[in-house]
Order: sequence, then structure tokens, then C-alpha cells
Amino acid sequence: MNESYPRSERRDAAENRQRILTTALQLFEQQGVDHVSMNQIATAARIGPGTLYRRYRNKSELCLDLIKDSLVSLFDDIDAYLAQHQTMPPRDRLKEVLRLFISYRERKLQLLAGVEEGASVNGPRSTMQSPLYVELHEVMVNLFREMGLTGETGSNGVFRADMLLTALKNDAYVFQRDVRGYSPDAFLEQLRLTFFPD
Repeated sequence: MNESYPRSERRDAAENRQRILTTALQLFEQQGVDHVSMNQIATAARIGPGTLYRRYRNKSELCLDLIKDSLVSLFDDIDAYLAQHQTMPPRDRLKEVLRLFISYRERKLQLLAGVEEGASVNGPRSTMQSPLYVELHEVMVNLFREMGLTGETGSNGVFRADMLLTALKNDAYVFQRDVRGYSPDAFLEQLRLTFFPD
């Protein structure tokens, strides 16, 4: 924010942001992300729609702000795990990274779906270039490289990581869980068998 704004405006902006986030989270928990509009959030938060849209262009940005801190914690956990288990086989490390992410998806299912939905409006490239997927992709490519599952150019590992991330997207995950009947552990095992079998 511009430093020339008076202190009271910065405080008001911070209060508005907190009110928006609190209200949005309550509405999302009660009705589901899909069923809540930006106008509903503005009305319930007692702010003008213009104020809401100045801060968040869409629900996707709002959902991302709601999970931002927990995403940082997720990647801290992944980094700590990888640092502490460097001598373990890369297959085992990748399986644990996937377990951490699937567990996170279960806890933040609706909000992650909201983030992905907004990104997908701008096309598949937008979703796969989000910071969440870029970071996960890098971890996966490095582990596939350690497994020797990359060609000379590394494209095989890049492709595997792209396809693995596609399988981890909300629609695919929820379909496998709710329609095919896979538990999170069974889903993880199917990913392992498909993308990095023994």
C-alpha cells in the first residue's frame, strides 16, 4: 500500500480485509464456496462491492488469501521433511510429499477448489503456473530426476510431474474419492503405482 496514505486509512483497510476474510470463511463453511457470490460477501461484511473488488478481483484471490498462511506451513513441512530424509530413496520421499499434499487438500478442499476454479477461468496454463503448482512441480521433477525417470533433456520428469499435478487437482481428486471410492491412502497408492512404480 502507498506510504502516503494516512495511518487511519491503512488501519481501515486492514480492518476491512479482516472483516472480508472472516465473513467469507463463515459463508464458505455454511454454504460452500461455489454457492457464495462476491456480492453476498460484500453485503454480509457490510462493505461496498467496490471495496471488496479493489482488494480481490474474484473469489479465487479471496480463497488464496484465506489459505496463504497454511500453504506456507505446508511447504515448510515439505522442505523440512526433504531436508531430514535426504538419504531415503526418492520414491519414498515423493510418496511422503504427496501424502502431505493430499492431507492438506482434504483439510482445505473447498478453498483449494476455489483457488483452482478461478485460475482455470484463464486457461489450463494459468492453473499450472500458480505458485502452488510451480513449487510442487519443482519438488516432483527433482525427485523424478533422482529416480532416473528423466530423459537426457529432463522432459520425461517434467511430463510426469505435469500429469501427476493434473491427477492431484480438485476435480480429479474428488471424483476418485467420491465416485470411485478411493480413500486418501488408496488414492496415494494408485498415484505411486501409476507414476513411480517399484
